[in-house]
Amino acid sequence: MTINTPCALSLVDVRKQYGDHTALGGVSLEVPVGSIFGLLGPNGAGKTTLIRMVAGITAPDFGSVSFFGSSLKQDDIRDIGYLPEERGLYKNMRVGEQAMYFAQLRGMSKPEASKALRGWFERLEVDGWWDREVADLSKGMAQKIQFIVSVLHEPKLLILDEPLSGFDPINAQIIRREINRLRDECGTTVLLSTHDMSSVDELCDHVALINHGEKILDGEVRFLRERARAGKVDFRFRGNLIAFTASLGASAILHTAKSDGKGAHDLVLGLPSDIPIEKFIKWSSSEVDVLSCSPKVISMDEVFLKAVKSATLTPTIS
Repeated sequence: MTINTPCALSLVDVRKQYGDHTALGGVSLEVPVGSIFGLLGPNGAGKTTLIRMVAGITAPDFGSVSFFGSSLKQDDIRDIGYLPEERGLYKNMRVGEQAMYFAQLRGMSKPEASKALRGWFERLEVDGWWDREVADLSKGMAQKIQFIVSVLHEPKLLILDEPLSGFDPINAQIIRREINRLRDECGTTVLLSTHDMSSVDELCDHVALINHGEKILDGEVRFLRERARAGKVDFRFRGNLIAFTASLGASAILHTAKSDGKGAHDLVLGLPSDIPIEKFIKWSSSEVDVLSCSPKVISMDEVFLKAVKSATLTPTIS
């Protein structure tokens, strides 16, 4: 029996044209409820156009956008938080005053907004800045304030466009922690557009890759990694390297080999799909002194580059 995962967001054959330029050429994707969904792609791929459609800023020329099972409508915007890549705060206002202003635009009462903001300011370590002017904020501090006002109303869907740009590693980790907390404790679904592959590795459970306005990859991170791994394993042993590689035969494909000069060798091998890793370890143990053997860890950076390269090399049939 197949159980369909409910979707927070569903796009079906979405298209957008600006003059002669095709920003999106028929993109379909589904963002599961409660997921952190990575939206990836090179600059100019169409990610920002897609995000602006979901945020209600623009509409598709063709196709549909659904929000929790119903066509996206203006009233749904109150349940969406949006942190755009283009930042902007009113420099002549005080930090707390401006945060209160944005909170009230979201429909929050003053007491409700003040209590929530004080908690967020403390958690993101900006509580000493409430009465300071926005003009005094560093870029990183300003980004924290904008993140806070984007999530303050606990949206059902949170759209983050390059949320870690300009953060130092410590503050980037604080924001990652809060993104995870929003998903785990508040049930917020997150649509994350980023070039920071370490964040994708750490945060995302689903991703879609867009290139030249077309979706070229889509799925759960663990399955995409496994597919990109293509049977590769990291294998370390002591013994005769030449004799061992010669005896591999059809049991494995040798991708790379290096030695540490102390008798140990590190290989990257490709196992055929009909040879389980346990069977290969048992066979190789009779040939050499096996030190370790494990599935090769594939980063999302590798998945990304491989998919873009494959899409570039695929010929277009007209």
